[in-house]
Amino acid sequence: MTLNKTLDVLVIGAGQSALATAYFLRRAQLDYVVLDEQPQPGGAWLHAWDSLRLFSPTTWSSIAGWQMPTAADDYPHRDAVIDYLRRYEQRYQFPILRPVHVDSVIREGDCLRVRAGTDSWLTRAVVSATGTWSRPYIPQYPGAEDFTGQQLHSSRYRSPKPFAGKKVMIVGGGNSAAQILAEVSQYSDTLWITPQPPSFLPDHFDGRVLFHRATAAWKAEQAGRKREASAGGLGDIVMVEPVVEARERGVLAAQRPFQRFNRYGIAWADGRQASVEAVIWCTGFRPALDHLAELDIIEADGKVQVEGNRSVKQPNLWLVGYGNWTGTASATLIGVTRSARAAVSEIQTLLSQTTDCQ
Repeated sequence: MTLNKTLDVLVIGAGQSALATAYFLRRAQLDYVVLDEQPQPGGAWLHAWDSLRLFSPTTWSSIAGWQMPTAADDYPHRDAVIDYLRRYEQRYQFPILRPVHVDSVIREGDCLRVRAGTDSWLTRAVVSATGTWSRPYIPQYPGAEDFTGQQLHSSRYRSPKPFAGKKVMIVGGGNSAAQILAEVSQYSDTLWITPQPPSFLPDHFDGRVLFHRATAAWKAEQAGRKREASAGGLGDIVMVEPVVEARERGVLAAQRPFQRFNRYGIAWADGRQASVEAVIWCTGFRPALDHLAELDIIEADGKVQVEGNRSVKQPNLWLVGYGNWTGTASATLIGVTRSARAAVSEIQTLLSQTTDCQ
């Protein structure tokens, strides 16, 4: 399906970042299309573990235009977020095509051509909002190829029951690691490995404080000054109920990184060893940007050089929702609104200054 007309904007992805962008594109009355690789609404939330809950209330977990319906306990589960995104799509009737896997984006005159199999679209601007979930990161350790136990990334983790009775190592110091550790430790003997001692927020704090910190960082950046360090950081662990319960059971004691794997477990530099039957890597993700490879703009660190969230080397390309490098807190439901609004405002300016794909 090759479009005969030139679109104003094409959005790649249909998770929370893409939907927030589509909301502002709709308000701007631009001609746009959204391409989604997933067969149904929900974005990366479709791949989260079964018991995942947000650590901010619904009023702090919504994207632009429509607040997430309040949950019974006001801290929504994963399925509630998926349902919210589905209903959000329906509410605004975005022009979403799915499932469509984008193979590449190439230059064509002053425009960009987006190719997906035998289909292609010519557009004056592209917003890439493919996120990171499809690029899980697992660090390399000596001896990993000799380890006989099970290994999986948190992106493939669903529930603790398959690990019942096993010695399970959780690697990572963020909120995902703490939440997964909390429930796996109810069924298994667990070992928690973190790069540095984990930092826990006070029990009465929730995710709102992280967004306040992110907002302070954004305001400081806009003012051209360095933000003063506050107690804790944006990656502090929120003490949701399961994590508090895990603390009461004494399972939140983390150990520093090991040196290598062996056949049946791990070893530290000081000679200590531990037997391990399974490893759950909560070690983050990398940007999913393979579709931009032919533009030759991906740097050695796997990212694209941006000003705000606009590509420096390809100025009719915007990247929304990949993390702080594309906008402070842009990978969160509430935080992405700021980045999406800014992107669409810049796109409007670009389109007002150009009329064709010469």
